[in-house]
Amino acid sequence: MSRPVHPGGRQVASLEVGVLSRLLLLFPSPGVRGRQITLHHTFLPLITHTCLPSSLASALLDSPFSLCRLRTHQWCFLLFNVLLFHALLFGADFVEEYILQPTPGVYTDGTVLDVRERARKLDLSGTRGNESQYYPITNPNACLNSDLFLLTIVFSSPSNHTQRNAVRATWANQTRVQRFAVRTLFFLGLSPSTATQETVMTESGRHGDMVQGYVNDSPHGQAEREVLALRWVVAFCPVARFVLITQDSVFVNLPALGGYLLGLRRHPEDLYLGRVIHKDTPDRDPSSPSYLAPALYPDRYLPDYCARTASVLSQDVVRKVYVASAGVRAALPADVFVGLCAWKAGVVPTHSARFSGEKHIHYNDCCYRYLFNTAGMGSEELGTVWADLGQEDGGCSLLETYYGLVACKALTYLDKLSFFNSKGQED
Repeated sequence: MSRPVHPGGRQVASLEVGVLSRLLLLFPSPGVRGRQITLHHTFLPLITHTCLPSSLASALLDSPFSLCRLRTHQWCFLLFNVLLFHALLFGADFVEEYILQPTPGVYTDGTVLDVRERARKLDLSGTRGNESQYYPITNPNACLNSDLFLLTIVFSSPSNHTQRNAVRATWANQTRVQRFAVRTLFFLGLSPSTATQETVMTESGRHGDMVQGYVNDSPHGQAEREVLALRWVVAFCPVARFVLITQDSVFVNLPALGGYLLGLRRHPEDLYLGRVIHKDTPDRDPSSPSYLAPALYPDRYLPDYCARTASVLSQDVVRKVYVASAGVRAALPADVFVGLCAWKAGVVPTHSARFSGEKHIHYNDCCYRYLFNTAGMGSEELGTVWADLGQEDGGCSLLETYYGLVACKALTYLDKLSFFNSKGQED
């Protein structure tokens, strides 16, 4: 069945093929540690994605051409296309990395200083016996390892047991990163269904990796669920150096993320790491569930915050955000809520383009070994990707990683283009 194309889609596709065809001339086809990276392997999917028949695309890759016969202006044209291609793929990431780097904070606001001081003195260890009033499933012994390096909190809906099992069987099935202990727990809200709640209790008893808070599992309860999760970390897992907050529809590359955190040169304090959302506007619609009153936050733009699909907080930031949350009582989306609390605590987010944000990245093994996460993963896709990654020898060379990033980023953009083309034809 032919793929629907917007009337302007073929013109766009022809431009992409023009850039790709010229780019191909500058890339050899090396074999790296037994894995043959050929032009067909890396670029044929990119070209066929642009509505060019696969036979014609293959002929393009196989056609003889001598670079030695090119004239100066032709070389300049090819170089321009190569630079343009890379700018389109990686330019935004480089700009974001430069612009969104945090600057050292100077705390003169008395409110910020008060939040940071109260967070430093916060101790909930004496309340552990009474925490059952907040959590129907407390799981108080989940963090007995005093050397816990990274705790991952995966937010999940009570009915998503199939997705949780897929996460357990794939990336969450890891207990060490470079000899450092890691732990993954699922955090759930309450289900209105008695049968679902009983199933959750049974699942928790079987796996021992769940915490449930007394909060409704609804969009209106996101902020409250976040507060309960942070409270649980402060009360029961203060030994974790870092806390990763993510969702059950996300694939997380724990080895890559753990390696990055281990390589931090500065002391891991005030770390709020993720894909930073810059200059987002607050929702001023009073009828919206994410309404943010001007009295609570009067500025035109929200403080920078990390996308909800995956973000890392150092233990001190967990405490600061929890303390600051007492002054931010609004039914906001979870990521906006955490960002607003971090801002009130004087914490500035750190951007990394290795987080995908809300995007689902087209699969390539070396690309997935480099990125920290990708969003929008169903249970079947998680299993397929994990099985394929497990068949490889566990690493990619610099050249393989480069080819992988080019392929997965280009295919991700082309998938997005295909989506808009199909929507245009439907309209």
